[in-house]
Amino acid sequence: MPANDRLLVLLRHGQSEWNLKNLFTGWRDVDLTPAGVEEAKEAGRRLKAHGITFDLAFTSALIRAQHTLDLTLAELGQTGLPESRDQALNERDYGDLVGLNKDDARKKWGEEQVHKWRRSYDVEPPGGESLKDTVARALPYYCQHILPAVLGGKRVLVAAHGNSLRALVMVLDRLTPETIPSMELATGVPLVYRLKPDSTVASKEILTA
Repeated sequence: MPANDRLLVLLRHGQSEWNLKNLFTGWRDVDLTPAGVEEAKEAGRRLKAHGITFDLAFTSALIRAQHTLDLTLAELGQTGLPESRDQALNERDYGDLVGLNKDDARKKWGEEQVHKWRRSYDVEPPGGESLKDTVARALPYYCQHILPAVLGGKRVLVAAHGNSLRALVMVLDRLTPETIPSMELATGVPLVYRLKPDSTVASKEILTA
């Protein structure tokens, strides 16, 4: 793959223990389920099948993203790849909702309110972060660390979380606060971007099964 490929791959971690239990997770440090481990390995196999390798990786301060990264790179035969970990890429902090079952939360506060907390752009759950807040920490980190590496010719993998990656996809795909709520990211499915020299998107491919 040529050095000027400007490759950026975003990968949401595999299913976590609290995804399985339908709990709000946020910054709580839970690991992958066996299914999540397999999703991370499968992401590596899909990338390998497309001939994609990396020079550099970024991940969050949370184990489910780090474990996903390790398993994916192992499938690519790239263990030991230089990586940076930062809580700027952590999942949204769900505040008082952390540890609550999502169905129980809907019964307590109503379907509409919980949907606003989970998917709207600027409505924050009690004691937690909105997506807007997550963008405010993830985007500067992207601009200062990830994007310069990509534009400099490095092939970059970012293993992170549904909302920290939605913050980046919002910018890459030019989504708005009105269109971002409907955007979902599947666990363990690589999003392959190739960028133009001006940092806009030349192409995007979703590596589904």
